[in-house]
Formats: sequence, structure tokens, C-alpha cells
Amino acid sequence: MQITIPEARALTIDTFKAGLVPMIAGSPGLGKSDYLKSIADEFDLKVIDVRLSQADSVDLNGFPTIDKDAGVSRYIPFDTFPTEKMPLPEGKKGWLLLLDEINSAPNLVQAAAYKLILDREVGQEKLHEKVITVAAGNLSTDKAIVNKLSTAMQSRLVHLQVKADLPSWANWARKPENDIDYRVLAFLQFKPDLLHKFDPDHNDVTFPCPRTWHFLSRLVKGMKELTNDKLPLLAGTVGEGPAIEFKVFADIFETLPTKKQLIDMPEHVQISDDPSVKFALTALVANIADTDNIDPLLKFIERLPLEFQVICMQNIFQKSMELLQHPLVVKWKIAHASELI
Repeated sequence: MQITIPEARALTIDTFKAGLVPMIAGSPGLGKSDYLKSIADEFDLKVIDVRLSQADSVDLNGFPTIDKDAGVSRYIPFDTFPTEKMPLPEGKKGWLLLLDEINSAPNLVQAAAYKLILDREVGQEKLHEKVITVAAGNLSTDKAIVNKLSTAMQSRLVHLQVKADLPSWANWARKPENDIDYRVLAFLQFKPDLLHKFDPDHNDVTFPCPRTWHFLSRLVKGMKELTNDKLPLLAGTVGEGPAIEFKVFADIFETLPTKKQLIDMPEHVQISDDPSVKFALTALVANIADTDNIDPLLKFIERLPLEFQVICMQNIFQKSMELLQHPLVVKWKIAHASELI
């Protein structure tokens, strides 16, 4: 059963509260690590990211040391893992131990992780009571480097499988703190199938997914015009086909009305019948909207087909609390409440 990232986030917290260890599986580039780190931020936890695919069984069992006084050999845990004797990290309430790439780890390392996951022990010491543990990995069907989890490991975990989901990603992308270029958001609203298009047998050097679209957004942010010489850069980020489609879409913005035209004559600006242009217009209007110009912009927005009004206003809602509470915006929300649900 596949679930969206927001659904997985809520269920992961439920699993933590029950004192169990979730296993988050999903295709590469979906943002599994990012949402786990957001949970750590919410609960003031320090993230310890352990890549089990690069680990040795000694890393989990501890380093063998001779105790001369007792005449025995002991295993001393590495300081990677917070034990019960360690103080809390400064300014934090505990730790989130992320055992990433668990199903890419060799069988010996997986076996060494049994004790860590179920018994909360590393070497001969207990994990600190303020440590919560989560595992993550890719899907075997994606032809990533994946080893099947043993049945012993399977039964030690609560399994959650995540999928790409445009509405969830768009809600994340609209938040100002995530700083996603408005052209990228508009393009993926226009071409939702390209949010995550992963073929394990693809021949391109990369592929479109939430991670690579975030990279592309960072690259084009601040570029008012995407010239042809930038195309290899885009192709090296999301793949050649998606890059060409995005470049063609981005070029539409050069043909759109100016901010001054949209504000000064919202009832007379021409609206194309081309859906790609309408998607671009919704992104442009949302990008320039503020409390000073929302009155004329709403006059323009209300000339759009209803589905594009909703897209545009959803983008506007996330800009600021002041804009969200603007009387004209509230009035529009009340009038179109059924379409927003």
C-alpha cells in the first residue's frame, strides 16, 4: 500500500509514539530523508544519519577492547550512537537515528543491526532513552542497489511505502521558505506526470523527481530568461526530455502581460486559450500578488476558468498570512469553498 509523504509523516510519528521502528521505502529522489529531518526539527531532535550501505558490522557491534582489570574482552561502541551515559545534545531533546540505505547494506551489516533496532543496544551498551530510530531504503523494483531484507529484519520493522504526489509536493513548494521557482511549480502543475518519472531501465544520466526538480529550481532561480545555452544544464539535472519541455514552457513567460498591465488593466488583458499559457499566467499572477495589488489581480483571476482560478489562489494562499486574511481573498475563498475541498 503506497502513501503520500504527508501521510507517511503522520504515520511515522504514530510509530515513534508506540516505541517501534518504521521502515520508509520508496523510489530514489522522493524526499524520504527530508521529511524525516522535518520530524526531527519539529521535536527538537538531533539527526544522526548512518548510511548502512557504507557501514561495517564493527560500526554497529562496537570495537573490541581488552578490559585488563576484569580479564575479559568487551565491545566499546563508537560515539556515532548515543548511549545511556551520554548527555543530551546542546539545545535538543534527544536524537533521531536514521539508518538510511538499510536494504542496500550487506547481509552481515543487516544482521548487526538486529540488536540495534529491536533491543536498542549497540555493543554491550543500551541506546539512550531519548533516541528514536527509523530505517529507510529504496525499492528493489527500481534497480537501485538493494538486498532483500531478511525475514528476521522484516519482522523488526513497521513498513511504510511512499509515492510521489503532486498536490502534496505543490503544497510544500508553495511555502516561501522552500523558495521554489514559480516557473517550476507552474510547469509541474501543467505536466504532473513529470514530477516523478522513473524508469529503472532509462538510458539518460538522470531523471525527473522531487529532488532533481528542487535542484533545477535552485539553478534557474534568478534567471529571468532561460537562454538556449542553459539547456545542457537543465538536461543534466532532470533529463533531456523533461528539460526541453520545461525550457519550452519557461519561454512562455516572455510572452505574458507585464505586471503593470495586469494591475492597470486586469479586465482587458488578453487570455489565451492555450492551457500551457493559462498555467503560466496563474504562476505569474501568484508570484506578483501582494496586499497592495490583490484587488486588481482578483479582477483578472476571476476572468480565468474556475480550475485555473483555484490553482492560482492556492498558490497565493501560501504567500503570507496577511494576504491569506485579506478581505477580498477571504471573500473569494468563501464563494469557492466547495471547489477548494
